[in-house]
Amino acid sequence: MSWRMLHTMIRVGNLDASIDFYTRLLGMSLLRRQDYPDGRFTLAFVGYGGEADNAVIELTHNWDTASYDVGTGFGHVALGVPDIYATCDALAAAGAKITRPPGPMKHGATVIAFIEDPDGYKIELIERKQPA
Repeated sequence: MSWRMLHTMIRVGNLDASIDFYTRLLGMSLLRRQDYPDGRFTLAFVGYGGEADNAVIELTHNWDTASYDVGTGFGHVALGVPDIYATCDALAAAGAKITRPPGPMKHGATVIAFIEDPDGYKIELIERKQPA
């Protein structure tokens, strides 16, 4: 058996707002959602494909916690997009917070941008041109 990435977990203050951000704005699907009443938390998994074949994001909502500090250890989640400029225009029009507009990365040629989810977690967008 080989190792593979399963998911990245982030704690969120407003689960509905986070699910909306990742599904409506970033085009992921809500794969599953489970309440754990005894533990007073809910887990929701979002991604671009089923968990059997794809890495996903686990959104953890602790019912008694309204918000979290993002922290300095977590960096970002990265997503590949075919046209970063059109993607950022559409995201901005839909209300997403663009924290670094699209453009070449410092000391390189890769075109990137950064947005933030409702809890302030960074999402890096990396332009991946489709083959002609």
